Amino acid sequence: MAADDRLLKHLERDSEWLQQQLGQYAPISNDFMTKFGYEEYETPTVLGHSIMVVPKASAVVPGNADAEPIVIHANHTSMVRYHSRQDVGYMTVSEHLQIMTKVATGNVQQRWQAEARVDDARGNINRFTLSLSLSGATETSHLVARDEELAWMHQTLGRSPGRQTVVLHGLGGMGKTQLAIAYVKRHRNNYTASIWLNARDETSLNQSFRNAAIRISREHPGLGYMQSTVSDKDGDASLAVKRWLDEPRNGRWLLIYDNYDHPKMGGDIEEAPVGDGSSLGRTDEANQPAPEGYDIRQHLPVTDHGAVVVTTRSSTVQIGELLRLRKLRRIEDGLRILETTSGRKGAQDDTFAVALARKLDGLPLALSTAGAYLTQVSTSWQQYLQDYESAWGQLQKLSPQLLTYENRAMYSTWNISYASIRRHSESAAMLLRLWAFFGNEDLWYELLRRGVTEDGPKWLQVLTATRLAFDQGMRVLCNHGLVEAHWAISQNGAESNGYSVHACVHSWMVHALNGPDERGLSMLAMECTSLHVPGPKIAEYWLLQRRLLLHADRCRQFMGGGDNDVSTIWMPATLGILYADQGRFKEAGAMYERALQGYEKAWGPEHTSTLDTVNNLANIYKNQGRVKEAEAMYERALQGKKKAWGPEHTSTLDTVNNLASLYANQRRLKEAEVMYERALQGKEKAWGSEHTSTLDTVNNLGLLYANQGRFKEAEAMYERALQGYEKAWGPEHTSTLDTVNNLANLYADQGRLKEAEAMYERALQGNEKAWGPEHTSTLSTVNNLASLYADQGRFKEAEAMYERALQGNEKAWGPEHTSTLSTVNNLANLYANQGRLKEAEAMYERALQGYEKALGEDGIVTFVPFLNAVTNLGLLKASMGRTARAKELYTVALTGVRDVFGDGSDRHKELERLLVGLSD
Repeated sequence: MAADDRLLKHLERDSEWLQQQLGQYAPISNDFMTKFGYEEYETPTVLGHSIMVVPKASAVVPGNADAEPIVIHANHTSMVRYHSRQDVGYMTVSEHLQIMTKVATGNVQQRWQAEARVDDARGNINRFTLSLSLSGATETSHLVARDEELAWMHQTLGRSPGRQTVVLHGLGGMGKTQLAIAYVKRHRNNYTASIWLNARDETSLNQSFRNAAIRISREHPGLGYMQSTVSDKDGDASLAVKRWLDEPRNGRWLLIYDNYDHPKMGGDIEEAPVGDGSSLGRTDEANQPAPEGYDIRQHLPVTDHGAVVVTTRSSTVQIGELLRLRKLRRIEDGLRILETTSGRKGAQDDTFAVALARKLDGLPLALSTAGAYLTQVSTSWQQYLQDYESAWGQLQKLSPQLLTYENRAMYSTWNISYASIRRHSESAAMLLRLWAFFGNEDLWYELLRRGVTEDGPKWLQVLTATRLAFDQGMRVLCNHGLVEAHWAISQNGAESNGYSVHACVHSWMVHALNGPDERGLSMLAMECTSLHVPGPKIAEYWLLQRRLLLHADRCRQFMGGGDNDVSTIWMPATLGILYADQGRFKEAGAMYERALQGYEKAWGPEHTSTLDTVNNLANIYKNQGRVKEAEAMYERALQGKKKAWGPEHTSTLDTVNNLASLYANQRRLKEAEVMYERALQGKEKAWGSEHTSTLDTVNNLGLLYANQGRFKEAEAMYERALQGYEKAWGPEHTSTLDTVNNLANLYADQGRLKEAEAMYERALQGNEKAWGPEHTSTLSTVNNLASLYADQGRFKEAEAMYERALQGNEKAWGPEHTSTLSTVNNLANLYANQGRLKEAEAMYERALQGYEKALGEDGIVTFVPFLNAVTNLGLLKASMGRTARAKELYTVALTGVRDVFGDGSDRHKELERLLVGLSD
């Protein structure tokens, strides 16, 4: 085929075609800026010749209105090829391009304004309206609560002048998208156009802009630039949409950028790999790649008007007013979601449905997933709750995917975040895996730091090298919305504030990030927790112990039944101390028994570590009212310590003191006094008179004297102990508060009621601060204060305090523990004094039956609280005219009082008088 030389002819100098182009250029050259670049030097050719390829006369078009010729100090070949940014030619061209860019913005805006004036003149007043479309989002039919958040959004976005931006951020599955949808629908009439954009990644965002451009072009076909954009399938539709949004008279639009979960806005935390993390996850789902991040600011309109809502998991998207979306606070809201999504009514009346709602802890995604699953099966609320706790992973995989959460299952929504975390920080990803073996709330720096050893995981060494390094790792997790920082000052003792994860996220960490036999991390968590249990010498040790309880509970869950490794026996023993100090005696007993088995197997029955555990277990039995078992264990510990340490060793004396306390509880007062005196003399010799261990025995001896009615001696002992504790520990230490409570009891017994009330109030406030409102020490003071109110005739206040003590004791000890029954007896006394005889009778009967079950027939005969209850019930029966039953009760009481107090005691004489009165 012959060559077509028409193009070459067009390009010939002074050709007709070129003349036509020049003729068209000149009239419009004033509408834009032109720069003419031309070479300065000739370009070498073959055979050593050179030519000027495009001379100035050819490069510069004559007749222009706004143009500037630019000489490039190079030949034609190199005039647009630069070796570096410092090249003179590059710098020349770059400067001119920057000038043209700045001028172009103003010119474009002027052109748009001119077009707007023309449209206004033509009457196109609706060119900026757009009908509402939520085709890019799936709406739930059961948005619950969130009225406060919607009101805040409306107030914030309604401010003027200028553009207002709200960033909804929070955990995946918290309902950010649904909140945004609800806002758009509720306030649709406030905006001329509302455009929903999928901001998950740049590809999705660009497609959303194209969809918006198509809608705009359909509703406003006169917008030429929008029609051109729609026609160009490869063009950037966001430019045309943003041009439309930027127009001066288009100021009442709303843009929603949904699921902007992978921001890249500068300042991202990156970390080089540190090893020990080769298997960063259990399943393929947990290892899926995360989408590439981008900077959303490049996709925002320029002009300062309109309103923008961004939903994101990341807290780093700080381009407007931040609203952290938190879990639903009210259990009723969780139950409403369960009912609506499951189609089952009456959830609020079902105990297991309520328990499930509490378990899912106000997370809309978890609640909706449970409800959706239950619509398809006949499973009961109870069975679903059991499956959730025992077969979490299988249950989640079988649960239907939710359209309202982009067809993602609950566990997969956080896998995406985990993949991104792994990309940012290996140590942060490993921390998530380790966290599965702690409790979900309040993980803090010093707790993890305790588990760092030279031969331990390198990633943990890096993470806890300093508090700032730890906070940096936690910042990665917070930025991804999985973790929440406790920034508010709380009762943390002397240590750092902590971080928490939602309970459902913690379940995902447990089941998705680790295998079932992940022993290394579980042992690391248990070691961190056990090493961090403080003793009474640590300032405000009780606050630190309270923080550790949730983590200790988690450790117990994965502690193997037959795991008695010599190197780990100390862990359950230490956790036993924690539980005992916090009044959780059932758990303490289980830990001590486990430790005892391990010590006996590893060291033998007479090793001092074994004997210490025997002594501690005896303390638990004593507190539980298991007096026979307690005495046997004390005797074993005492004999063993005498043999190992000698009779005057402080460890031996501690057991002597404990055995004396048991005797005192059994009203074996003479034996108790002998043992206390022995312990006191030994401790004063070993430790000195002001040592806290010595003071413990002084306080106990005060208790004994008070029980014997030796009030002056008791008061002297209490005062000595109190002054010593205040000097050694301070006025708010728990040992100090115990003595304050005991001194209040003594004042009450002496009728010094005002002094007693002041001391009780001090003890109560201190115990609530130190232990919390439900600790057994707190409840003991509550019970004592109630008795004081009753003695003062303040019956309503007394009843409220007794009820509080009873409920707390039932929860802490159980309904049949002697401490619980003591409060039952006291409440019965109150009812009797008010003439509420039937209620009093029921409570007395409960107390007697409970004592008999707890102590047995032999144990109750000399148990003073039982004798008190028997006597009180006898008085009640007599007042009701039931003399036969009253006589039986008085007789039982008389036998016990004779054995405990003697037949010459006032109590014995009073019972004899009552029996004679019934006979008459």
